[in-house]
Amino acid sequence: MAKYSTFVKIPKDRIGVLIGPKGSVKDMIEKRLKVQLNVDSKTGDVEIALNEDADDPSLIFRAKEVVLAIGRGFSPENAFRLLEDEDQMLEIIDLREIFGRSQSDIRRVKGRIIGKDGKTRRIIEEMSGAVLSVYGHTVSIIGDLDGVEVARAAVRLLIKGSSHRTVYRFLYRKREELKRRKLELWETPIRDDYRNK
Repeated sequence: MAKYSTFVKIPKDRIGVLIGPKGSVKDMIEKRLKVQLNVDSKTGDVEIALNEDADDPSLIFRAKEVVLAIGRGFSPENAFRLLEDEDQMLEIIDLREIFGRSQSDIRRVKGRIIGKDGKTRRIIEEMSGAVLSVYGHTVSIIGDLDGVEVARAAVRLLIKGSSHRTVYRFLYRKREELKRRKLELWETPIRDDYRNK
C-alpha cells in the first residue's frame, strides 16, 4: 500500500501523450519520481501514488506537476524540464477566470498569445527562457522563477489588449535586465587590500 497519493484530472485527449509509445512516458515518470500512475482513460483521472521505497514525499508533488503539464498541452520533453532542474516551475493561467465562459474572448486572446504562425509565442519563449503551451482554456508556462515572471507578465499584457509591439519592447527590456543581473552575480568586487599589493 502506498504511503501517499493524490489525484489529478487531465483532458482525455492528453492521456495517450501521458502514457507515451509503449508506455514510455508513464514509465519514465514512475521510475524517476518513484511513483505509480493509475490512469483512467475513460474519465481522465490520474491517481499518483508514492512508492513504499520513496524517501522524499515531495516527489509526489513533482510528479503531479509533470502530469498536469502534459495535461495542459506540453510535450513530454518540455514537461520533463520539471524533472531536470529543481528551479523549474509550472504556472497555469486559466482564461475562464478572466473571461468567464466567453469562448470568443478566450479564442481571441489565445490567437494574440500564439501570434501569426506562432511568432508571438516564440518571441516570449526566446526572451524569457520559459516554454509556453496554449491549450483549451489555459496558458501554461514552464521555466525558472525569473522566466515564468517575465512570460506571465507578457501574457497578461496581451490579455489586457496591449499591442504586440509594446509586449515585444517589454520582453526585450526584461531580457536585458535579466542578463545584467546574471552578470552582476558572477562579478566579484576586488577588495581594496588586494589592490594595494
